[in-house]
Amino acid sequence: MWLVQGRRVSGAEVALMGHWLQAYPSWNRTRLSRALCEHWNWRNGAGRLKDMACRSLLLKLEARGLICLPARRTASVNGFRNRQVRAIECDDSPVRCSLVDLQPLQLMVVESNEQMALFRFLLARHHYLGYGNTVGENAKYLVQAPDGRVLAVLLFGAAAWKCAARDAWIGWSREQRQERLPLLANNTRFLVAPWVRVPGLASHALGLAAERVSADWQNKYGHGIELLETFVQGQRFRGTCYRAAGWQHVGATTGRTRNDDRRRPPGPRKEVFLKPLRAGWKERLAA
Repeated sequence: MWLVQGRRVSGAEVALMGHWLQAYPSWNRTRLSRALCEHWNWRNGAGRLKDMACRSLLLKLEARGLICLPARRTASVNGFRNRQVRAIECDDSPVRCSLVDLQPLQLMVVESNEQMALFRFLLARHHYLGYGNTVGENAKYLVQAPDGRVLAVLLFGAAAWKCAARDAWIGWSREQRQERLPLLANNTRFLVAPWVRVPGLASHALGLAAERVSADWQNKYGHGIELLETFVQGQRFRGTCYRAAGWQHVGATTGRTRNDDRRRPPGPRKEVFLKPLRAGWKERLAA
């Protein structure tokens, strides 16, 4: 048995994949991934096949030498998408006022192509980590002033597979983590536009997101969220807005990443902040 992408994969299942690859030489990687999802009935809470997670699983099996995938028929477009972020015109005149003057702020789910283009541009241009590619379950938000002007953006995605400080604070077992990790989401990007200087806006935006992200996740993926996490690079930031929004600092990472092969030195340590979203969260994660 191998533990890959949160699933236990047996030797018999690896042999089945090898049989499919030999019996159906016309299959590409996408066709194999979907067949495997259907065989396992591997679906998200909304009933959709977990195709992207399965593709990652297949790549990890190939990296371990367990299978040999067919050659890519087209180059991966993820890197191209991340490099080619179209410049968007937006109002970047300074915003200097109190938070009261901007009420009520609106937290808008990114849905239209126009909203997505602006979301990507702001992160690519102004966030120190750039936009990056979102894989798996996620929620994207624009924070807007009453006049519709975008002031900030937030991105929530899949939680880290392992985090010692987080896991100890939750108190769950490895088996519980493997089963219930989808009930966590990671605030992977948060940007207040650099021309906006409004005291308290960042923590207020985080509060708006915490109030609705679980319901939005439920509508999109068929399950809610119990706990939010984020990792703050301590050399750059102090996490002040997270603390002000009620997030709890529980420790630091080791500097290892999701795709770490441990052949390179660890990256910078990050401070771990967590935010429970409703009463009874611990019982549902670590019961």
